[in-house]
Amino acid sequence: MPRPVLTGSEERPSVGAIKNARHPFYEHCEDTLDRIRQQGRYRTFTPLARQAERFPLYEEEYPGLPEGREVIVWSTNDYLGMGVVPEVQDAAIAAIRDHGAGAGGTRNIAGHSPLHARLEAELAALHGKEAGLLFISGYVSNQASLQTILSSMPGWICFSDRLNHASMIAGIKGAKGSSTVIFEHNDLADLEAKLAAAPVDAPKMIAFESVYSMDGDVSDIGAICALARKYGALTYLDEVHAVGLYGQEGGGVSQRDGVADQVDIIEGTLAKGFGVHGGYVTASAEIIDFLRSTASGFIFTTSLPPSVVGAALVSVRKVRAENWRREALFERVATFRQRLRAAGVPFTMTDSHIVPIPVGDAERCKRISRRLLNEFGHYATPINYPTVPEGTERLRLTPGPFHTDEMMDDMVRALATLLRAEGLMPTREVAQQLA
Repeated sequence: MPRPVLTGSEERPSVGAIKNARHPFYEHCEDTLDRIRQQGRYRTFTPLARQAERFPLYEEEYPGLPEGREVIVWSTNDYLGMGVVPEVQDAAIAAIRDHGAGAGGTRNIAGHSPLHARLEAELAALHGKEAGLLFISGYVSNQASLQTILSSMPGWICFSDRLNHASMIAGIKGAKGSSTVIFEHNDLADLEAKLAAAPVDAPKMIAFESVYSMDGDVSDIGAICALARKYGALTYLDEVHAVGLYGQEGGGVSQRDGVADQVDIIEGTLAKGFGVHGGYVTASAEIIDFLRSTASGFIFTTSLPPSVVGAALVSVRKVRAENWRREALFERVATFRQRLRAAGVPFTMTDSHIVPIPVGDAERCKRISRRLLNEFGHYATPINYPTVPEGTERLRLTPGPFHTDEMMDDMVRALATLLRAEGLMPTREVAQQLA
């Protein structure tokens, strides 16, 4: 087909006009942000400085005051408060003095220290595996490991729980040549039906979590592993919100339930129950060596700095040895729930340490969170879409070992006041039924 002849009015814009034109991506950003604001889910960050000696007290920068004010935080993921334990802090400081502030390169380029090797061995022992591998974060450990494994052979089918974390979804979606089958959340019958319908000779993986962080529910790891054996599937378990907290040594729900040896790959984080930073996977020696040798998210990233690794090593060892920390956590969780129930404050009862307060509207959820902070000095993160489905917005509370009875009583009174003002306080009988 001959090219059309351009008339004067149809001439292409000049190079100068293109150079000075505003790229359409800017408008796309503005439109997207406007929609997010209209939906009531625009995210703002609250500047809070943790006070190591007074945790869970933080200091908020408060407009109009020369100094910040103290705030009680209820939404930290440092579940055991290990990030402020003096021995953990001292280990970080000692590592900086001994090795410097940064790692100096990737693990292959001067970024591998004896501390890294010791921590990987400690994590492998924690989960009863042959080897472990550190990543820069829990997100990267999931994304890199899943993507690498599911791209390794033709025909992979990944059976993924519908509520898996965004990092798992990113790794699964990024795997070239694989296909994904979503099974309904914690639905063993649906999982088995979909496994049975898959080609017998296809390489299969079941990817799931132990504790789902937004709803606080727990998977049946043993039953899923039994299905994996029946249908010849590899198991990949995310224990991010369970490591440190469950099991006699903090190895997670799989350790608590005595099934860690049935799971092929266990992934975890150092940033929650251990209070520091970084992610990891543990598995057989050949799987870990394969990831070490082929996962771009590991190979081409500067390794964790010695201060982080040194602190994490001490934290993991202390958490493994000191079961009283887990006992203290769950005593505080039970006490907080009792106080909520007695006051008629609605909450979602879960099998984990997570205490969701249902709200059901993004703007209202943000408003309650903001008033909790501004009027009562309590910080609780509003959880909105896309983290949770629209209509299920909630405050996500994680009481820990350092929350006192007085803090709990004050928080319960504040919640009751605000929820009542929003028309969200049911009758006491209904609240007890919900709990």
